[in-house]
Amino acid sequence: MKSKKWFVPILLSSALLLGACSGSAADKAKSSPDYELEKVSFPLKEKVSLKMISQGAALAPKDPNDKLIFKRLEEDTNLHIDWTNYNTDFAEKRNLDIASGDLPDAIFNAGAGDYDLLNWAESGVIVPVEDLINDHMPNLKKIFDENPEYRQLSTAPDGHIYSFPWIEELGQGKESIHTVNCMAWINTDWLEKLGLEMPQTTDELMTVLEAFKSQDPNGNGEADEIPFSFINDGGNEDMKYIFGAFGEGDNDDHLIVDNDGQVQFTANKEGYKNAVKYLNEMYQKGLIDNEAFEQDWNTYVAKGKEHKYGVYFTWDKANITGDNDSYDVLPVLAGPDGTKHVTRTNGMGFSRDRFVITSANKNLELTAKWVDKMYEPLQSVQNNWGTYGDTEQANIFELKDGMLKHLPLDGEAPGELRQKTEAAGPLAVLDAYYDTVTTMPDDAKWRLDLMHETYLPYITEENNYPKVFLAKEETDRLAKIETDMWDYIYRKRAEWITGGKIDEEWNAYLTELKRVGIDDWIQIKQEGYDTFVEGAQ
Repeated sequence: MKSKKWFVPILLSSALLLGACSGSAADKAKSSPDYELEKVSFPLKEKVSLKMISQGAALAPKDPNDKLIFKRLEEDTNLHIDWTNYNTDFAEKRNLDIASGDLPDAIFNAGAGDYDLLNWAESGVIVPVEDLINDHMPNLKKIFDENPEYRQLSTAPDGHIYSFPWIEELGQGKESIHTVNCMAWINTDWLEKLGLEMPQTTDELMTVLEAFKSQDPNGNGEADEIPFSFINDGGNEDMKYIFGAFGEGDNDDHLIVDNDGQVQFTANKEGYKNAVKYLNEMYQKGLIDNEAFEQDWNTYVAKGKEHKYGVYFTWDKANITGDNDSYDVLPVLAGPDGTKHVTRTNGMGFSRDRFVITSANKNLELTAKWVDKMYEPLQSVQNNWGTYGDTEQANIFELKDGMLKHLPLDGEAPGELRQKTEAAGPLAVLDAYYDTVTTMPDDAKWRLDLMHETYLPYITEENNYPKVFLAKEETDRLAKIETDMWDYIYRKRAEWITGGKIDEEWNAYLTELKRVGIDDWIQIKQEGYDTFVEGAQ
């Protein structure tokens, strides 16, 4: 998950670039010729190609066609994809390509925010696709018909669908695997070495961390242990999970929906302030990683692999400290008033921005039918995790009796292996597919079970904030507010944790939030939520 501190400005720069495009973008397009194909069925009698922009993960091949999953797709369809693939600075390079008028046929893994989608549509860069879904995409149409909430989430306020979604179900409602992201992990080897009990309260955690700092639990005679670490960016490695012990808690969006259906901002509550004061005490005692407020993923992982952390945060410990018993999930801690609470995220396995068709595309039926293959159950499962039968590297699956069965990871980091082998992009993995089309990944089942056992009893919010598709004006207003607000919130949080003074500066902080537009932000979010709930009834 990327930090909102830089993500929102990218959306705004996208808007500026694409505004220069206007409706003339399609006229300047360099896209595939019209193959004059109708009633398309695969494999094609003669090979043709489509041109697509894509973004690749850091560990993925530079050319997506080097992935076995795309090689098989080309064999099955006789359709070649001519990729322009960006492994770095994707949004900037994508926007420059579009602004130049050099439009491809489509953008795969488009990474578009709602403002992008609406601005592209208004500027004539992309085309609506709801008719293509109805006429040429039986796989996606079936998913929408049987799960109308996904059609609703994909539909813009003007009634059109402009992009194809990514859908991954792993449990429903608050039992979904997405309900908690930044799980806390504690070094049980160090607990055992020092004869310490697992902490059950915030006070006990502080005592344990002090022991980790001063009693040489790794036994090397050096004070090189890092009692408490995180990445200060609001993502899966952030420490906001701790805030739940002090009140409403916090999540990536600083937003929860209470059980009366009211949107609540979290970063201006008294409990938020008390949580920051607790972390400041931790910092003053030298328990927090000196690099926590500036380190990146690679630095974080490198220290994790050496088991230097006492407590740290991530989605799955296997990606940081490995698949071993040296770390276990930290229990839900009782706060100062004895309350145990876990703040629900607004995460869900849905993203509406995975594939767009540009106005330069002269082969709409061909493109739509190729995209619809992504929604075939067996193909979607591979797009999401990786494939089978690869002789060059580790495989995610074996294909047996028509079913994709997850193989043991055997020490492979699941996140890294997915980067190397998955297609991502448009897909749908539904709960109904488990035990019929595929098995649930061992790491996902383990995490889901652990989350249910540890966290679910303490999650009080029955609803979360859905991925509401707001109008362009509202999206623009939110983006402008968040450009200032997210940076301010994280900057002040870091200042207060490292330097204190939150009591003295709290009123000025609340005044600044009002100045940048928090009241408008809450109102827009509330109206969007109410409209969504009404439409879902």
